[in-house]
Amino acid sequence: MWYAIYALDRPGSLDARLAARPAHLARLNELHDAGRLLLAGPFPAIDSEDPGPAGFAGSLIVAEFDDLAAARAWADADPFVAAGIYRDVAVRPFRKTLP
Repeated sequence: MWYAIYALDRPGSLDARLAARPAHLARLNELHDAGRLLLAGPFPAIDSEDPGPAGFAGSLIVAEFDDLAAARAWADADPFVAAGIYRDVAVRPFRKTLP
């Protein structure tokens, strides 16, 4: 089943986010390579594709896991969690309807 991982960043976490980004992307690429990633990306803190020093407000990942516990465990092991970037992470089942 698909699960949405919705995470919000702590204020002032841009430098830590940039430092942890390679490890974060490596895990996302593993999901992609396994055919289990529907989409992933950050929420710019301002209305801009490249927010510069304004940074990001959080992230959204939609991926396939065996169950909610597996999705939560994967989210809990994210390098952004370990680096203290996320202040809140929600994991919810997601039913893809369109397209």
